[in-house]
Formats: sequence, C-alpha cells, structure tokens
Amino acid sequence: MDVIILIGRVLFSLIFVNSGLRGHLGSLDGSTQYAQAWGVPNARVTVIVSGIIISVGGLMVVLGVWMDLASILLIVFLVPTAFTMHAFWKVEDPMQKAGEQAQFMKNISLTGACLILFGFVGLLGDDLGLTLTGPVFSTD
Repeated sequence: MDVIILIGRVLFSLIFVNSGLRGHLGSLDGSTQYAQAWGVPNARVTVIVSGIIISVGGLMVVLGVWMDLASILLIVFLVPTAFTMHAFWKVEDPMQKAGEQAQFMKNISLTGACLILFGFVGLLGDDLGLTLTGPVFSTD
C-alpha cells in the first residue's frame, strides 16, 4: 500500500511542480501579464513567490517531507488564487467564463484534497509510509 500512496503523492503533486516551475517561473513574463490583467498588486513578485510556494509544496508532498505543512502551503496558494485569478463571476464572455469556472473548481477541489492530506498526515503521522519526515503538527 505504501507504493500506491507514493504514486498518488507523485501524481497529485505534478500539477503543482509543473505549474510552479514551468508556468510561474518558467513563463514569468506571461504569468506576470496574466496576473496584472486580473489586478494582482506587485504581480511579478507575487508570481515568483507563488511559483516557489507551489513548487516547494509539491516537492515536499512527493518526498514525504512535512506533508502537513506542505498541504497548508498549497492551500495558502489555492484559495486566494481561486478567488482572485479565476473569478468567473466577473467574466462576460461565455467561453472565458467557462474556462475560469473550471479553473476555480479545480483549485477548490485541490484545496479539498490538501485538507484530506493534512488529515491523513495528522492521523497516521510516522505510519504514513515512504516519507522522509513525520508531520510538523502534532495531534497528541
């Protein structure tokens, strides 16, 4: 079962590592322009910081390093991003609205997955298997 959970962690983290390294940091100018279009203040700095947060958070999950903290890092990115960058209710064009709504729902769903991860790490702690560290937060 440990290997299946590890595979799940890798698959779950792909979106964060890819988006952070290739999307945010690898396409910094384009990502900055997109963030500016949504009115994000200090867009370039925000894109860099968020790219680092999701890359590090995703890698922490893959490696099994403080996965409870990693899930919180990812939530700190996902929730504000859903409501600022994918505010589909502000979009008039039906095609763009549908795309933003899909992105919004993806972020909210991934937030749920992060909460589940946080809960599993809290319940299982060091018994999670194939991890480099145990949790940061204790449930004792």
